[in-house]
Amino acid sequence: MAINKMRIHVFFIIIGSFLSFYGCAGVGLTLFGVGAGVTTGTSVAYTLDGIAYRTFTASLPQVENATRTALDRMGIKVEATSKIDQGKAIKAVTNDREIEIELEMVSAKTTRIRTVAKQGIFFKDRATATEIIIQTEKVLGLS
Repeated sequence: MAINKMRIHVFFIIIGSFLSFYGCAGVGLTLFGVGAGVTTGTSVAYTLDGIAYRTFTASLPQVENATRTALDRMGIKVEATSKIDQGKAIKAVTNDREIEIELEMVSAKTTRIRTVAKQGIFFKDRATATEIIIQTEKVLGLS
């Protein structure tokens, strides 16, 4: 009888330990998720997989022109432009990076820019994606 009670207590202690560790992981993952979307003082936000984005109070044509000017200043060649559902997509290249930019019209006077700079299959260059947005902001005269 005493052995069975001992086994039950050990069982509940083990289960309790696992549940408490599970809670810690949940808190840690929540904090990690919150930190993943926090800006870094540049007004640019990021997704967990290295995509930079920002919304400008400017029309889609204004943001598109500013983005093209920024890319030109940075020495990045635009390869193609295409229409997407609510805006435009720009594909650009450098020596070793493929850059994808999406401009989404949120309203007539608001546009969201999303940039991804891919280097190889797995690596995403967050710094270059951010710099494109910062330079676009400068061209727009918002900084």
